[in-house]
Amino acid sequence: MHTCVIFGAGEYDGNLPVYDETDLYIAADAGLEAMTRLGLRPDLLIGDLDSLKAPLPADTEILRLPVRKDVTDTDAAAAEGVKRGYTRFAVYGGWGGRPDHSLANLSLLARLSQQGFQARMYGAGFEISAVTDGRLFYPAGKTGAAAVFSWTDKSEGVTIKGFEYELENGALTNGFALGVSNAFTGKAAFVEVRKGTLIVMAQTG
Repeated sequence: MHTCVIFGAGEYDGNLPVYDETDLYIAADAGLEAMTRLGLRPDLLIGDLDSLKAPLPADTEILRLPVRKDVTDTDAAAAEGVKRGYTRFAVYGGWGGRPDHSLANLSLLARLSQQGFQARMYGAGFEISAVTDGRLFYPAGKTGAAAVFSWTDKSEGVTIKGFEYELENGALTNGFALGVSNAFTGKAAFVEVRKGTLIVMAQTG
């Protein structure tokens, strides 16, 4: 499955994607500087370019946005990916730095999930996924901390298996963090929700 890979200006670690020529690499504004440091080249640079200190690349497609707009550069990058036919999204550097942008990127993950797309965000030592009326799978051998939150007011039919604390057909709300401080056990695991949108945070490495 082809992936739209978006690079922001937030936190990074060594868990970087393996390039496939069918993937679309988008630098969201100052995400270009992060890609340059990592030795990666974008297929597209998008943003108002107000926070970009590096010179604009001469050999990259650029979509310049107005400074006064209703969406973040990362959100605009995802919209461009949807426009070009991508259904799976991975966001790197979308967490850290400005907390308002971190929260906006969580909102973006949730909205992509609610629209039927696969969406995951990678930070320094963790990954965040969104799932709507469906199931997320994790392979056997995975360990580390995890947490499950309801993004919608209420998420019903929540089942959590293969974790230290499991749940069967329960309910989570966005007003009480019942799913925090969980952990993988090394068994094959999954998180399922029958109705609603969940945000699942998982430690990597």
